[in-house]
Amino acid sequence: MSKIKNTAELEKKICACTDALKDKFNGKDGKRAVVLCGGTGCLSSNSAEIQKKIADLIAERGLADRVSVNQVGCFGYCSQGPFVKIYPEDTLYRLVKLEDVEEIVEKDLIGGEVVERLLFVEPESGKPIARQDDINFYKKQKRVALHGCGTINPESIDEALGYGAYAGLARALTMDRADVIKEVLDSGLRGRGGGGFPTGRKWQFAFAQDNEDKYVVCNGDEGDPGAFMDRSILEGNPLAVIEGMAIAGYAIGAKNGYFYVRAEYPTAVRRLRLAIEQANEIGLLGDNIFGSGFSFQAHIRLGAGAFVCGEETALLNSIEGQRGMPRPRPPFPAVKGLWGKPTIVNNVETLACVPYILREGAAKFAECGTEKSKGTKVFALGGKVNNVGLVEIPMGTTLRELVYDIGGGIPGGKAFKAIQTGGPSGGCLTAEFLDEPIDFDNLVAKGSMMGSGGAIVMDEDNCMVDVAKFYMEFICDESCGKCSPCRIGTKRMLEILTRITDGKGTMKDLEELRELGETVKTNSLCALGQTAANPILSTLAHFEDEYIAHIVDKKCPAKVCKNLMQYKIVPEKCKGCSLCARKCPVNAISGEIKSPFVIDADKCIKCGLCIASCKFGAIIKD
Repeated sequence: MSKIKNTAELEKKICACTDALKDKFNGKDGKRAVVLCGGTGCLSSNSAEIQKKIADLIAERGLADRVSVNQVGCFGYCSQGPFVKIYPEDTLYRLVKLEDVEEIVEKDLIGGEVVERLLFVEPESGKPIARQDDINFYKKQKRVALHGCGTINPESIDEALGYGAYAGLARALTMDRADVIKEVLDSGLRGRGGGGFPTGRKWQFAFAQDNEDKYVVCNGDEGDPGAFMDRSILEGNPLAVIEGMAIAGYAIGAKNGYFYVRAEYPTAVRRLRLAIEQANEIGLLGDNIFGSGFSFQAHIRLGAGAFVCGEETALLNSIEGQRGMPRPRPPFPAVKGLWGKPTIVNNVETLACVPYILREGAAKFAECGTEKSKGTKVFALGGKVNNVGLVEIPMGTTLRELVYDIGGGIPGGKAFKAIQTGGPSGGCLTAEFLDEPIDFDNLVAKGSMMGSGGAIVMDEDNCMVDVAKFYMEFICDESCGKCSPCRIGTKRMLEILTRITDGKGTMKDLEELRELGETVKTNSLCALGQTAANPILSTLAHFEDEYIAHIVDKKCPAKVCKNLMQYKIVPEKCKGCSLCARKCPVNAISGEIKSPFVIDADKCIKCGLCIASCKFGAIIKD
């Protein structure tokens, strides 16, 4: 491929790619296009094997000149994947299995007939829905950071250009650097990695530094349990993040950028590396981009999975080859960062929003959102919710809309108990907060935080003491140990929580938890320690009665904590079939056939196999 030498050539290239992409979607290229979700979730459910089988059958039927097949990024609706979409009809098939492929090829691609049994069925009406945009899960979403994900082939730079890529950088290069920064400031964009610091202000600090060497770093070290926002953006449209990094580089005067991405994200890393190679080939990266005099190169560094490296100064240490531990601040990275040079660190989602702002204008980005939190936010919605997946919603959307309108409510008609936002360091918000708008400041005011975008829903079967203990175990494991408040304080808090869930706690423990939590929060070096106590403090604030039940009554109300419950057989329901006794791995169940069986509490290890095997609902937790 020849290199693009100036903006006129870029515009010509973008126009050609846009026309080709439109022709692909509306069938004017004479072909039908089959696209499959190529996100990690669907790939783990045989999406690649399904793609290969479709391609093989198309070749066997002699349809190769009339049908194209490729992967795209995450469709978002993970609990309904793998997905297969067919253009130009825009037919969406969900929960596709390998054995469904032949029917799709024969009925739809050859016969022109929709395979109704593979369509999404609206739960309320029972009506099958053929188009993605008509499904409730998608109706309240707006894709800005996820622009192109689930639509374009992430391994084709032409499709990315056809979907708007590099129009933002082309505009930026016609502006003064200070004006580019002002555009980002005017948009109201705040850091999507968790801190919520105004992105343009961070750029201003680095711009003001008089230094020939400056750097842009993309934080792709996404370590929150259940989070996959950044991974999905890199998998679905890596060129958008590269463009955002290049715009940031131009704005502050940097010539090099570094992507720091988890090695556990092989698909994202591979597609990012390919996008960088393709961008270099046609002159979107490298020396004298579009003849503007601006040179910029992107590099990749792989993280080894340390959660603390999501903190920007620990991440910089890791890139430099040092142990990933936070640095005291000030000086901040914008003044003294990578190799002691001015550096801005933005996360993947933040940089993915930047091209939109430069392409569409700051006012367009700021149209949605709240007064102090503009634009959209991507959430990984999981836990006890019907529609698990990746969602992007306007700031100001309420928690109720997120959980019930987009998330589809709680499975099995169970009662909503809490939602934890902000990852392992976030807080738990109860039903009384469901009508609160989601934005940076409001979530903090209510005792939680935005974080990078994890949203875990909990129902009546969750024990909130156990939830706090789970996250504290994670934080203890991931603490780098550099500062005493975090290293020692989190360990002591975990020990107290363990005592309480074991039935050995005292009321004094609650006082100590609060005191320790505030001490760790106030004195820790980095955000990991400063927010580590949030799960404990928020659950104590909203669910203190559960803590007291564990301590005073020696009972777990949710029947989760093993040391505070027993498995019992209800004699009236037991048919004496002996299946539970045969399944028990420690021979704790005994009895005679056709007579009620009993469980020896001293032998029982509470593994749950008996409950799972009983067909009569005769075994209960007490």
